[in-house]
Amino acid sequence: PLHLSSCNMNYKIIQDQKMLEDFIEWLPPLGKNETYYACLFARKKYCEAPTHISADKQQLRRFTSSKERLFEKIRQLECEYGAYSQKNMPIPQAALALYIHPNPRDMEKAAKAALIRLAELITKPYNGYNPHQEVLSEIQKSCGKKYFFDLDFDHVDYDMVISEAAKHINMSCVKSLKTRGGFHLIIELSKLEKQFEKTWYKSLAALPGCDVRGDNMIPVVGCAQGDFVPYFIQ
Repeated sequence: PLHLSSCNMNYKIIQDQKMLEDFIEWLPPLGKNETYYACLFARKKYCEAPTHISADKQQLRRFTSSKERLFEKIRQLECEYGAYSQKNMPIPQAALALYIHPNPRDMEKAAKAALIRLAELITKPYNGYNPHQEVLSEIQKSCGKKYFFDLDFDHVDYDMVISEAAKHINMSCVKSLKTRGGFHLIIELSKLEKQFEKTWYKSLAALPGCDVRGDNMIPVVGCAQGDFVPYFIQ
């Protein structure tokens, strides 16, 4: 069961420590120029009662981390209830959702892109931009070694999709992640069998319910996603 917060408690991001530790262990090792990028959102659609949250994905905090420090960085998100707020009102616990890019981000690529972006900005009158946020945005966009391809499915039967997917890809390269609104199929590209290399993407992307595909952020296993805790099905 989820831990509920009140005015004298902290937000609870880590809901199942063992699941989170296993998830972090599953993430690939980082190269010397790579980092992980994660973001804590407030999701309006996860709140059953009327809420003051104005946008569905309000970004509360984003950060980079080594694999070794990721658990610690996530734990640091568990601040006092009300520290996350909008319109001077606390963000409810039920709105919180933590996401991560399972593919590492390339810091060298991001540094070059950030230099270009900042050079563009400083040639024009200041318009309120935040250099720190601009650099973080470039880090997010700079994919390093691409270990995974993600397909996000909503409002469709899991068993039906798996049965169809098995016709077009070797399932030994597929990891299934159950989320609050559906599930993700995470394709480990190095495990793709040769006979599927040229056809798997078109076939799987055409399956019913697949609405987002690519180098996506995914909910963090063992952590809050509204009133749900994401987990690996297989």
